[in-house]
Amino acid sequence: MTIHTVKAGDALIPCLGLGTWAVRGRDCAAAVSAALTKGYRHIDTAAVYDNEEAVGEGIRASRIRRDDIFLTTKVGHTNIDDGPLQRSTEASLKRLGVDAVDLLLVHWPNPAIPLKRSMNALVKAKRAGLTKHIGVSNFTLPLFREAISLSDEPIIANQCEYHPRLDQSALIAACRANDAAFTSYCPLGRGGDIFADPTVVSIARRHGKTPAQILLRWQVQQPGVVAIPKSADSWRIAENFAIFDFALSEPEMKALFSLAVPNGRIVSPSWAPAWDR
Repeated sequence: MTIHTVKAGDALIPCLGLGTWAVRGRDCAAAVSAALTKGYRHIDTAAVYDNEEAVGEGIRASRIRRDDIFLTTKVGHTNIDDGPLQRSTEASLKRLGVDAVDLLLVHWPNPAIPLKRSMNALVKAKRAGLTKHIGVSNFTLPLFREAISLSDEPIIANQCEYHPRLDQSALIAACRANDAAFTSYCPLGRGGDIFADPTVVSIARRHGKTPAQILLRWQVQQPGVVAIPKSADSWRIAENFAIFDFALSEPEMKALFSLAVPNGRIVSPSWAPAWDR
């Protein structure tokens, strides 16, 4: 089986992964196991998702070797200072049942904690062997550049919301320029209305694929972009993975890019800290 990857620094990140936000307990464990059985080799979780134990259970149930899985977790914004970040990571590893993750992210920046301290703590976590690679999530363009300048280890990813209606071209360009991956969450949009967009529907019919498959193919066909669609349904999980047997033409790619509303943004949930940079 061919695993399609994105190179970021010295990491090879499978370009399609399973997101697990809001999926917990048995549903989460079953989804992770199903995804790995179907061919996924990238699983994404976070301390704040309250599902790391279930993710670990799903990995073990799949019987896929740990070394063959790219596992990402994130440290919540209240724990990104020196000391709390390392302790939070150690707790995540215990819940996951692993010795280290492949990628550790600062989930959200926190204006109450100097970014330099957060980056130093992230670097210490890597050098302590808690993670192979480090990165950030929900960092604006100025913050992403600042994080890179403050880190003594390569920042190999910035994970943010991205879909055809959300222009993230500036952030993606910055990731490419700095040898980092851009990891896309909510790659199928919010609410499902984009599935009915005439452009998406027309392209899907042309290829005999679903709108979801078209949206995901559009993402992974972009250099340096990784998509992590979330699903707890085994049929949807399999459908989302069946995107490597066709390609979109250049006009089709441009048509999907044309759906974007300018000025990409970081979309913050109610619990995330306010940040204006």
